[in-house]
Amino acid sequence: MANIKSQKKRIEIAERNRQANASFKSKMRHAIKDCNVAIEAGNVDEAKKLYIEASSLIDKSVKEGIQHINTASRQKSALSIKINDLTAAATETK
Repeated sequence: MANIKSQKKRIEIAERNRQANASFKSKMRHAIKDCNVAIEAGNVDEAKKLYIEASSLIDKSVKEGIQHINTASRQKSALSIKINDLTAAATETK
């Protein structure tokens, strides 16, 4: 345990930030998971709507420094590929 007052404060701030980041990451992962569930269900409109929400949260995580930009790009790319495949399959059946 730290003895210096400023270090004690930094420890408190670091813990508060860690909890906030963990909460945000959980929210982002749930948004990605919801989008994947909609894709697996074959619901194109809902998947596109959820993709926009998930993409926004992913971009915000990069802006806030929670995750690396390449990780965010990979996540968004994977979702968009799945949605494009779903859209193509839906137009073929019509």
